[in-house]
Amino acid sequence: MMLNISYYLRMPVFLLSLLLLIPMGQSTDAADMDIRRAVTAHYDNHLEDLFIWFHQNPELGFLEQETSARLAAELRDLGIDVVEGVGGTGLVGMIENGEGPLILVRADMDGLPILEDSGLAYRSRNRQIDRVGLEVPVMHACGHDMHMTTLVGTAKLLMDNRDKWSGKVMLVGQPAEEIINGAKAMLEDGLYERFGVPDYAIGLHVSSGMPSGLVAVREGIVQSSADSVDITVRGVGGHGAYPHQTIDPIYVGSQLVIALQGIISRQINPLSPAVITVGSFRGGSKHNIISNEVNLQLTVRTDSEKTRNQVLGSIRDTALNIGRLNGLPDDLMPIVRMGFESTPTNVNDREAVRKVLPVWADQLGYSPLVTSPRTGMGAEDFAYFTQTEHNVPGVFFSVGGAPTDLMNQIAAGTASAPPHHSAFFYIDPNSVKAGAEAMYTAAIELLNNP
Repeated sequence: MMLNISYYLRMPVFLLSLLLLIPMGQSTDAADMDIRRAVTAHYDNHLEDLFIWFHQNPELGFLEQETSARLAAELRDLGIDVVEGVGGTGLVGMIENGEGPLILVRADMDGLPILEDSGLAYRSRNRQIDRVGLEVPVMHACGHDMHMTTLVGTAKLLMDNRDKWSGKVMLVGQPAEEIINGAKAMLEDGLYERFGVPDYAIGLHVSSGMPSGLVAVREGIVQSSADSVDITVRGVGGHGAYPHQTIDPIYVGSQLVIALQGIISRQINPLSPAVITVGSFRGGSKHNIISNEVNLQLTVRTDSEKTRNQVLGSIRDTALNIGRLNGLPDDLMPIVRMGFESTPTNVNDREAVRKVLPVWADQLGYSPLVTSPRTGMGAEDFAYFTQTEHNVPGVFFSVGGAPTDLMNQIAAGTASAPPHHSAFFYIDPNSVKAGAEAMYTAAIELLNNP
C-alpha cells in the first residue's frame, strides 16, 4: 500500500494510530526485509541499551566529553577509524571502501539545561557545570540521544554490507547544535580540509509529534535561519518616586519590545516569513529603584538571506532610534550584539531527495515526501555542512518518535505530544530502527548512484 506522506500526516490521529498497527509499510523484497531484520537484531542486542545510556548521561554543548568518548568507542568497536576533538568535542569516523563518492552522515550530541520530568524509568538525573560556572540539570529534550544511536546503527549496517557499496563515509558526531555553534566550529577546525569535501550530506531529526517510525522528508527549505540577538538597554537610574530625574531602561526596553514587532508587521513583505521573539527581559532589583540597564534576549527566524539581513539590520536601527526617542546620550545608546549563535536556512537539495525517494519507497513501503506547508520556523545548524562555498547537496529528514499508546491517548483527547525542549519530552526508543533503516538506505543509494 503506497501512500503520499502529506496525506498520511493530515489524517485524523485515531485513523493514523490504527494504520500504524497494520504492516502496510513492510517491504516484500527479500533484500529489504534483510535490512529490517538486521536493524531489529542490532537494536535488540545493543542499540536499545545504548539509547538508554545516552539518555541518562546527557551533556551540554561543547561539554560532551563522556558522550563523545562513548560514541567514539562505539564506532571503534565496529572497526572504524575515529578522530576526536574536531571543533571542540566533535568527532569524525571514516569508513573507506574503495573508489566512489564521499557521503557525510551526521548526528548531534548535546543536551539541554532542563530537569527531566518525563516519568520515564530511565529519565536523566544528570547535572553539569555549564560554561559560565553554574551547576544545572541536563536532559536530552530534543532527541539527540536517538540521533547518536541511529548513527551507530547506520554505521553497523554500512560495515556489515561493504560488499554492497563503494566509496567513503564520514560519520560526524557534532557538538553544540542546541546553541547552533557546533557545525560551524567543526568546519572552522578544518573538517572538509582534513577529511574531504563530501559529495552529499545526510542528517535526521526525531519528532515527538509524529508516529514512531514514520519517515518524512521535504524538498527545498526544511528549517529556517536562526539568529540569537542580545540587546543591553541602558538608562539613568534613580528613585522610583522621582522618575522625571531618570531615564528608565525598563520603560525604554518595553517600548523596544513593541517596536521590534513592528519590523515584522510593517517593514517585511508579508509573503516573506519572519519571526522576532523576545525570549528574555531582565532588569531591576527592587520595587522602588529605577535600574541602570535591562537585558533582552531575542531569537530571529527567516526563510531567506535577504529577509534575514533586512530584519537584523532593522533590529539594530530600531534599538538605536528608540534610545534617541527617549533622550539617551550617545554614550548610553542600546548595545546590540548578534552573530554569536546563528545558522542559515537548512535547505534540502531537490535532486538529492529525488534520488533517494524511490529507494525509500521500496524499503519503507510508502513515499515519505511531504508537500504540505511547514507549521513553524525551527532551525538546524546542519545547514552549515551544506551551505559552504562547496554547496554540498543535503538530505535532511524526520523520523516519528511518538509511541502508539501516546497516539491513542492523543486521539482520545487525554494527552498531547510532549513538546521538544520541555521537561516532559520523551520519544519511543524504537524510532531508532526506522532512523537507521532510512539513513542507511539513503547513504547506499547516494554512494552507488552519485
